[in-house]
Amino acid sequence: MALDTSLESPAPVRQIANAISGWVDRLGPVWVEGQVAQLNRRPGMATVFLTLRDTVADISITVTASRTYIDGLNPPLVEGASVVVHAKPSYYANRGTLSLQARTIRMVGLGELLARLERRRQLLAAEGLFAAELKRPLPFLPGCVGLVTAPNSAAERDVLENARRRWPAVRFEVAYAAMQGPRATSEVIEGLERLDRDPAVEVIVIARGGGSVEDLLPFSDEGLVRAVAKVRTPVVSAIGHEPDSPLLDLVADVRASTPTDAAKLVVPDVVEELRGIERARDRLRAGVHALVAREQAGLDALRSRPALADPRSLLDARGQEVLALRDRTRRTLSHLLDRAADDIGHQRARARALSPLETLRRGYAVLQDSEGHVVTSVADVAAGEALSVRVADGRIHATTTDIRPDLPEDPDGHED
Repeated sequence: MALDTSLESPAPVRQIANAISGWVDRLGPVWVEGQVAQLNRRPGMATVFLTLRDTVADISITVTASRTYIDGLNPPLVEGASVVVHAKPSYYANRGTLSLQARTIRMVGLGELLARLERRRQLLAAEGLFAAELKRPLPFLPGCVGLVTAPNSAAERDVLENARRRWPAVRFEVAYAAMQGPRATSEVIEGLERLDRDPAVEVIVIARGGGSVEDLLPFSDEGLVRAVAKVRTPVVSAIGHEPDSPLLDLVADVRASTPTDAAKLVVPDVVEELRGIERARDRLRAGVHALVAREQAGLDALRSRPALADPRSLLDARGQEVLALRDRTRRTLSHLLDRAADDIGHQRARARALSPLETLRRGYAVLQDSEGHVVTSVADVAAGEALSVRVADGRIHATTTDIRPDLPEDPDGHED
């Protein structure tokens, strides 16, 4: 029902908003098809907010739904899914926004497919197949690289040409397989296992160009995911382009955004490595030069010391000390000898003073009988007896002619 308005009698904004809200309410529940562009679960709220966009026109609308209903969907609702929503349109007059209150959500076409893949991803993740601790490091310079790809494909050319451009000596072992269609999964698994059994292969690349979600389904197959998880050789996933994310990317040890990126990951750049070697050699050379310079400076400092600059200076100083000690020793020994000689002279003088010979030199003599006995009394000699007189410089032999004993002295000291 049209509003009765004119230039002279315009309707206020609230009246127009309320009229739109009434018209929308009379529309009733409707079925709407679109793609989930955004899914927002706000913590603590019982309502989930979705953004539903048209797949052809650049138009989107907000959809609200019960959190309990959304969490109970199987397969789960994911962003990018195509859905059909049974909802009641409502217009919020205060904000001037249109939204849909969803009552039923059904996934269709690609949306249902994405939902199934999401459910498979959750189950395999719960088993731990995508755990980070299971990822194996790639070898720095593999002797042989295994490649699983379609024959004469752009992905094969990208990997081979870019890898050989980076490292010309790299060797490839290629296992051809269908990269699309019903035989793709089994042939990729067969090629993967064959390369894994080859002891020369150190890393395996599974490469395919871009494509639709349906074209990339073989690389989200559960059998292929489990086969990659079991092989002993590190696996690089190079499926599609950057936005593509099959389950193979999650189980592989390394994900490459494109086949060209995979070639950069499996082999180093020879030019960059040569530059690195040159830089390392320059650092080593500089380190050696610095070490030699430091040691030379230490040697120069040692050589500049007086002891090393003229080693004879120490010998001269020690020689002077030896000479001084020798002279001192000589003086000390001379003093000791002089004192000893003086002592000997004194002792000799004492001995001479006590010697009978010295007594004889003073005019005394020793009288001995013919048998050599010393005569100490006149009673020991008879007249006419031969005697020997010992004087200082010899002996005198004499004969006794008379014996006259001494008279005793009186008390006054006079002889009788």
